[in-house]
Amino acid sequence: MPTKTPRQFFRPLAIGAPEPLRELPLKLERMIHFVPPHLEKVRAKVGELAGQVDIVLGNLEDAIPVDAKTAAREGFIMMAKSVDFGATGLWTRVNALNSPWFLDDISTIMSEIGGKLDVVMVPKVEGPWDIHYVDQLLAQFEARHQLRKPILIHAILETAEGVKNVEAIATASPRMHGMSLGPADLAASRAMKTTRVGGGHPEYKVIADPSPEGGARAVAQQDLWHYTLAKMVDACASAGLKPFYGPFGDFSDAAACEAQFRNAFLLGCAGAWTLHPSQIEIAKRVFSPDPGEVAFARRILEAMPDGSGAVMIDGKMQDDATWKQAKVIVDLAQQVAARDPALAERYGLPPN
Repeated sequence: MPTKTPRQFFRPLAIGAPEPLRELPLKLERMIHFVPPHLEKVRAKVGELAGQVDIVLGNLEDAIPVDAKTAAREGFIMMAKSVDFGATGLWTRVNALNSPWFLDDISTIMSEIGGKLDVVMVPKVEGPWDIHYVDQLLAQFEARHQLRKPILIHAILETAEGVKNVEAIATASPRMHGMSLGPADLAASRAMKTTRVGGGHPEYKVIADPSPEGGARAVAQQDLWHYTLAKMVDACASAGLKPFYGPFGDFSDAAACEAQFRNAFLLGCAGAWTLHPSQIEIAKRVFSPDPGEVAFARRILEAMPDGSGAVMIDGKMQDDATWKQAKVIVDLAQQVAARDPALAERYGLPPN
């Protein structure tokens, strides 16, 4: 597929639209917390919730009944207008591009609260053509409503076609913020034999060879999503985007949720979805920098204040590359410290 030249890539797609960002803003995004905005009792708690999570997402797609789609859209707009989100990100997951609700989702939200919105999450992205369409549409509405900052796009990887085209999706637009794994719809797309939403499966396993003495054979459950998650992380990392683990549907199994989140963290994910309040603390714990790593990163920055040259710390050479890594960790720790006094104390950083 032909690609744009670098100069064209970073030009606005509508006259009067803001210029695309060259780099993603450095933001704390450990969890994307989903809110069903058609429920008034849930909306009433969003003001308090905004101080507890990094991202509040108004969900308009799956899990919203067909007869509540308009109410969810209107509820999200009311929620966005009434709450001061401060440093907390405000996102929405719109309906699928082929649905009868998508166009109204975009046009209404952009006209009412486009200036407060940070990211549009697009479900069931199958290729760069989907991103190109949303990219152009957002630019047109940004121009019409004279918005000063560009709204970013976050794609959900939840079809076999999308997984096949993941690298082209990652580089389709400078609006791309990142991607999330959508295991439930992906399972259906692949005809996988599971009804679980994320996590492992007891029948997806390896078994040890039989021993000459007989006896029980060791069994290890495997991760159904490892291949796809790793492929998504590589596509995001190479394009400078943020990868996220998606939903973990069993709210009663906190241990399995934490294990899945930690696997994603170790593979390179920036955060995960939280669908239930009980998962918020798990995401905070897993996706916050380790205090020991923060302490070592601070030593690197102190030893190399301007990031040049090379020094030895504990027998290991540190240079400009590790200085950059250390700065990312310390910057993230400072953002965590500003929102979490307990972690600020463990990091030895003053809370904001």
